[in-house]
Amino acid sequence: MGVASTIRDLAGRLKRATLSVTGRRLDKAYLAPDVPGPSGLTAHATFADRVVEAGDRPGFRILEIGSREVAGGPPMRGRLSHAEYVGFDYHPGPNVDVVGDAHRLSELVEGRFDVVYSTAVFEHLAMPWVVAEEIARVLKPGGLVFVETHFSFSSHERPWHFFQFSDMALRALFSPALGFECVEAAMQNPIVGRFSAFADAYLRFQPVRALYCHSNIVARKVRDVPDFSWREAGVKGVAGEAEYPAP
Repeated sequence: MGVASTIRDLAGRLKRATLSVTGRRLDKAYLAPDVPGPSGLTAHATFADRVVEAGDRPGFRILEIGSREVAGGPPMRGRLSHAEYVGFDYHPGPNVDVVGDAHRLSELVEGRFDVVYSTAVFEHLAMPWVVAEEIARVLKPGGLVFVETHFSFSSHERPWHFFQFSDMALRALFSPALGFECVEAAMQNPIVGRFSAFADAYLRFQPVRALYCHSNIVARKVRDVPDFSWREAGVKGVAGEAEYPAP
């Protein structure tokens, strides 16, 4: 490598390092100090690994909701050596064993499971609270549910894109009232945002802080709740001790 090339290479590295440091300092202003970040349990990059660790055991059954191969990457089935795997999806396709509507999950799958896993599905459910009930019906007491969805993300797969979820939303869906205890819930992968030139005049170019792409939960089912009702559970049963911020 010549002297000129070496200088260009060093200059490029210095520029990238400077942008990285500057970017980190600027981006800190967009974080929310009260939003829980992930540990190794709910980290996006290793979420599927945690499912394998928890569920790939002899005699265990793992149900994946939204199992059809659409986003690339190795399917969960191929990563398991011991557990029985059942792939469930709304449409038939590769890696799908049972086709149907997740809002009727307990009518469509046989038996109960030790682990229920779902990623990038809950934002597409018309009634996610109903699907949470269905998961509770098919999950064994002591079993784990792993759900990853979005808190902030591009509108996609329209018209079937209904909800975005915070960590608290996932805690409310899989609440003690429904028989669950939260092992961990978090939001991660911060997004830097602003209102565009096409927004209302008073909002144009204003920063939007506390945006996070992924919202994850791992919850353990501790008991069956026969004849569960969201109305009877009430806000306290679903939100626990959390209170709306005082004025």
